[in-house]
Amino acid sequence: MKQSPHDKKHLRTIAHTLSPVVTIAQKGLTENVNEEIDRALNRHELIKIKIFAADREARKEITQEICAASGAQLVQSIGNVAVLFRAAEKPNPKLSNILRFQPH
Repeated sequence: MKQSPHDKKHLRTIAHTLSPVVTIAQKGLTENVNEEIDRALNRHELIKIKIFAADREARKEITQEICAASGAQLVQSIGNVAVLFRAAEKPNPKLSNILRFQPH
């Protein structure tokens, strides 16, 4: 599921206006956090998550774990915020960030 640079740029443009929907704090990546990320990806397809970790490497490892567990693709990671994308089978036009930001 590789995306072209143009596709990633489009996703980053949409994500710019989004707020983080999941925050990973001191307890780290728990089962509940994974379930919430999965739920958010099913609803919105494109999400931001905020990761509070000790350093860049720890954030990178957590992001890789999330992508492996959820089947999502990392679109962008800046500081403690990561943008993830996973296409939904039947996206809801009212909830999908991809469909809501399509040009008319």
